Amino acid sequence: MAHGHNSNEKVVYVGDSRVKKSNHPNIPPDYTAFPGKSEAFIPNFLLKEWMVGCVVLVGFLAWTIAEPAPLGYPADPTNAAFVPMPDWYFLFLYQFLKYPYVSQDYILLGTLGVPGVLFGGLLLAPFLDTGKERRFYRRPIASSLMFLSLIACVYLTVVSWDHYQHTLEANGQIPEHIEREEKAREAAEAGKERPNYTKPAPVASLVDADDPAMDIAKQAQCVSCHAADLKGQGSVPPLTGVGDILSKEEIAEVITNGRNNGAMPAFKDSLSSEEIDQLATWLSKQKTAAE
Repeated sequence: MAHGHNSNEKVVYVGDSRVKKSNHPNIPPDYTAFPGKSEAFIPNFLLKEWMVGCVVLVGFLAWTIAEPAPLGYPADPTNAAFVPMPDWYFLFLYQFLKYPYVSQDYILLGTLGVPGVLFGGLLLAPFLDTGKERRFYRRPIASSLMFLSLIACVYLTVVSWDHYQHTLEANGQIPEHIEREEKAREAAEAGKERPNYTKPAPVASLVDADDPAMDIAKQAQCVSCHAADLKGQGSVPPLTGVGDILSKEEIAEVITNGRNNGAMPAFKDSLSSEEIDQLATWLSKQKTAAE
């Protein structure tokens, strides 16, 4: 190698035989040597995507730990008052399927036709949009479709959630996860055990099961909802022990005019006042302490 400060001096590079020549043709060259081209997928691009995916996954796990998913009651197909709601990321599709031209007689169009076109267009997007321009304002068609899709999803989600809240308010219902939280808090404040909804609550037995009022209850089809032994089924509460909750007058009022927007029907047109009084008197005797 040359020495000194003479720029005209010949420079000789001496190789080192201990450094072996690379024999790895699979390692791509530096992508900066190819202007306008992207980097190598393996390992450059894949490593960066993997790192970003790890960060997103950790953030999502932290979110689920901080805000766990709400827990409702066990599934009950006999609960006619239950208002079904999907998870928030499906609310737009849930609302979309409520419209007349994608439901009922057009259910195939709403469940297969429209989603098939949307997902098919998403799959074909790389083949249809082959332009090199990456600035969104210079890609009017793709950008317009993207903004239209986002606006539609946000609008349908908001409408679906608003309709759900109005339905709960109209029915006088409290969402299951909120009701469970309130009951758990009340139990903790009273020093009691947290309610366990996986085990059926013990119910009292019938008092004076041979009373003629039982025949009136069968005539009024009470057993179709409250079960043959009147111990309730599903979300329908038991009538055994109802005397601990309601007085005779309150029971008569419920039998006469119904309750919960028709969930408990009115019997003022199907039972006489004497039968209602006899039935209310018998039900008022249904107390746990009377066993």
